[in-house]
Amino acid sequence: MEDHGTAVDAWVLSKNKKYPLTAKIASKYSLWVRFEDPSVFKDGSEFSQLTVRQGDRSFELGPCRLISEPNIEGYSGRLVLSRDFHDLESVLFRGKQIKLQTSFLNLSSLLEHKAAIRQTFKDYAADLTYDLNVYKTLFDTLDGEYRAEPENIRQIVQQSILATEGRKFMGFLDEKLAELGKLVAGFTKAEREEHGFYLRKLVWNIILCSPIMTRTNLKPRGYAGDSEMMRMIYSNDYEGDSTFSKLMHKHPVEQPAAEAVRNRRSFIADWINAYRSRVTGSPKNRLHILSVACGPAFELRDLIDTPRKCRQMHFTLFDQDSYALLEAARVVDQVEKSLDEKLSVEYLRESVRTMLFTQQLSRRWGQYHLIYSMGLFDYLTPPVATAVLGKLYQLLLPGGQIVVGNFHPSNVSRVYMDYWLDWVLFHRTEEELMELASELPNAERSVSADPSGIQLFLRIGKK
Repeated sequence: MEDHGTAVDAWVLSKNKKYPLTAKIASKYSLWVRFEDPSVFKDGSEFSQLTVRQGDRSFELGPCRLISEPNIEGYSGRLVLSRDFHDLESVLFRGKQIKLQTSFLNLSSLLEHKAAIRQTFKDYAADLTYDLNVYKTLFDTLDGEYRAEPENIRQIVQQSILATEGRKFMGFLDEKLAELGKLVAGFTKAEREEHGFYLRKLVWNIILCSPIMTRTNLKPRGYAGDSEMMRMIYSNDYEGDSTFSKLMHKHPVEQPAAEAVRNRRSFIADWINAYRSRVTGSPKNRLHILSVACGPAFELRDLIDTPRKCRQMHFTLFDQDSYALLEAARVVDQVEKSLDEKLSVEYLRESVRTMLFTQQLSRRWGQYHLIYSMGLFDYLTPPVATAVLGKLYQLLLPGGQIVVGNFHPSNVSRVYMDYWLDWVLFHRTEEELMELASELPNAERSVSADPSGIQLFLRIGKK
């Protein structure tokens, strides 16, 4: 976690004279400051240059202004930049200068982007945008009609609207998605990216109404499929601050792709239980299980339902995201409290890149009876996926098994994910998934699918 209490050296220029000061983060675009002689300056004092030191580097951030505030730990107030608004957290914690106005540097190319869009797609997107805003206005008007009612009455009224007009609206969305699928059939990868970008810009205000679509598009942790997105999909509930928001959230989380994600949880629990039933585990000889890109590890709730199972298994939860590991730790804590039994768990914060470049990985990470990764391979190119699978196979004990999940090209939610959610995956056929493991020595390979047929599972056994 970043320490917002860490002070740094800085200085300002006023009439070509340099004034040293101590500063620390007050907000993303302001600094608490303490001058050596606070009486020299007053509220509104302006400076021609602010320079801060981060490590052995200095960053010139441009003109700034002092805003006096009540004395806090001896600080005179805040310095606020007045021309170039740098992200001060990025400067002080990551050594990177990122300006608030940087996005405008690409304005001309963004505006010209529409020139590459087919007219039929523009017509579709324009009509869709109009229709969605009409629906939004109607639902928002209904919300206003009963806003003054007591909370329990508001809930009853809203639930009725969701179940009636709301389901009709979802039917409308289904029809528009089917129309979009036909319209973009045969598009190249470049055309899918161009037209998806264009559509999302037109319906951006609609996207921001949906908690899950907001998150998949903004990617606050830098990638799609983070643990909070998984929580939303597993919950499969109405979320949002209005009726329209709830509908725009619920529609994507009940799509076939989301259902396939939920199917993975039960598949993993059944697979581990089936293996466990064939191999007796004990506290001295536990089953060692590695979850790769574990996310929140919600499947542990399905799997660990008795104290005896706690004593039979040891889990290593591997993820690059510290927040995901923290959420997984909460799940483990819930399981332990519900069973009044400790679960043997190790948390491993590493990246796939680190794993690929680590020699003799098994000496560092150990070896496992079972290894599984449900969502990672959807994001890996074929060469990287093959390399990762090879590394995981090195960690597998003889007689052990690996299971890897991957979406099939028949994924009927693909258009929705590509064009609305900006959630692009590498889809693979059964043959392509099998090919990833074709060079593994002494490996037994098979592929199965979930009930929807769009979620594949590659199973690898080491003889």
